[in-house]
Amino acid sequence: MTKLTVLATGGTIAGIAGSAIAKDYRAGEIGIEDYLEKVGGLGLEAELSGRQIANIDSADMGPEVWNALHTAVCEALDDPECAGVVITHGTDTLEETAFLLDLTLPAEKPVVVVGAMRPADAVGYDGLRNFANAVRVASDPDAAGRGVLVVMGDRVFAARDVRKVRTRGTEAFRGFPRESIGLVTPASLEWFGAPWRQGGPASFDWCDKLPEVVIVYAYAGFDAAGVERQVGENTRGIVVAGVGEGNMPESARAALVAQAKRGLPVVRASRADEGLVDREPEDTENGFVAARALNPQKARILLQLLLAGGITDPAAIQKAFDGR
Repeated sequence: MTKLTVLATGGTIAGIAGSAIAKDYRAGEIGIEDYLEKVGGLGLEAELSGRQIANIDSADMGPEVWNALHTAVCEALDDPECAGVVITHGTDTLEETAFLLDLTLPAEKPVVVVGAMRPADAVGYDGLRNFANAVRVASDPDAAGRGVLVVMGDRVFAARDVRKVRTRGTEAFRGFPRESIGLVTPASLEWFGAPWRQGGPASFDWCDKLPEVVIVYAYAGFDAAGVERQVGENTRGIVVAGVGEGNMPESARAALVAQAKRGLPVVRASRADEGLVDREPEDTENGFVAARALNPQKARILLQLLLAGGITDPAAIQKAFDGR
C-alpha cells in the first residue's frame, strides 16, 4: 500500500459543533490520531501516518505554523518510503498556505492540501469525503509534477489557481485562470492535462521570517491618508487590492507613487474575484507592478518571497509575476 504522511493544522475539517445542526462550532478540536482512527474504517488504499503541526482556526495561520509545516513537509518528502503528503487545513487561509508551499517545495512527490466547510459532527460533514479524495490524489503517481494541489468538493485545483469564493456550502472553491485540473472521488481520478513541473525544483528558498508586505484595499473615497495609515516603518512592499483592473483614486495613486519612488515595490491587484490585471502605460513611470492572475493575498506571498531573495527592482518583480 502507498505510504502517505498526514500533517494536521486544524480548521473546520477537525472542528466540533456539539450539535448536528448548530451554526457555530470550534475549529481545530480533533487531534490527528483521533482523526486517523475516524477515517480508518473508510477502506482507503493507503498506509497513513500522522503528525500534528497545529490545531487552530486557519484565521490564525501565520509564519510560526508555516515554518513548522514547511519543515515537516520537507522531512516527509525526504523519506524514501513516503510517497506523498496530505495536509489538513482550515479553508479561510488555505489558498495562501498552498501557494506558499507551491513556491517553496520541489514537485517530485504529491503534496495535497484539503479542508472542509462543515465541522465533523454536522449533518452532511464533507471532511471525510474530501479527505478520502485527497488520499486518492496523493496516492496517484500522476499527481507528482503538478506542484501543490488542493482537493475540495470532488475537484482538484492547482495551488496557483485555487481561491475560496463562498462563505458557506461545500462548493466553496474555484480556480482562476484555470478551473479545476482534475475530478476525483474516493474510487476514481481523472486529470485534465499532463503534469507541468516534472522534476522541477522549488522556485524559491524558504525564508523563516518573511518581509512585511501590506495589502491596502481600494474603495470609493480611498485617498492618500488611507495609504499612509497602513504603511509603517517596517513595511517593505505594498499590494493594492484595486477596484476593477487594479485601479485606485488619484489621491491614493499619488501616495503610492511616492512610496514606489522611496523604493517600496507596489503591486496592483484587483479586489474583483476574477480577472487579469495587465500592465498599463503609466506603470513604468509610476514604478508599479501588475499582479496578472494573482489575487491580492497570493500577490502578497509572491512579493514577500521575492523581497526575501533580494529582488526589489520593479522590472524583475514584474517578470516573476508574469511567470506565474
